[in-house]
Amino acid sequence: MSRRPEIQLSAQERDAFLSGPHKAALATIDKDGFPHVVAMGYRYKDGIIYMTSYGKAQKVLNVRRNPKVGVMVETGKLYSEYRGVMIRGRCEVIEEPQVVRETMGIVGRSETAQAAAIPSGAASSAPKRVVLKITPEKIATWDHTKLGGKY
Repeated sequence: MSRRPEIQLSAQERDAFLSGPHKAALATIDKDGFPHVVAMGYRYKDGIIYMTSYGKAQKVLNVRRNPKVGVMVETGKLYSEYRGVMIRGRCEVIEEPQVVRETMGIVGRSETAQAAAIPSGAASSAPKRVVLKITPEKIATWDHTKLGGKY
């Protein structure tokens, strides 16, 4: 019998989890068809994942070739503590300088945290950066703490 229904996050739990400051794994497909997975800061807002990257980075080249991506955000050190979200979706590369600067100021912060100024080193790189806007198409969630140690 599947325990999936027992460990799924509700939509509200998922949104609260993704709104926290976590690190995400972004998976793209390289030119040879292999997964390319990198750690990224992100911001979740209105059901969308936002990230920033250098425009010439391998992940951006991969997205330009194939916009299908995967994003995984997970916490917990022990199996009984694992909580997470896996998103499969499409990624749009946004190059508009104002959008890049605004996104750089909020990536990695929770919705409740005040947006701080972009660090000076990062600000100087803004013209070379892009925003990765990931629109989910399929979402899977898990919260093993809901099992109460019974697995």
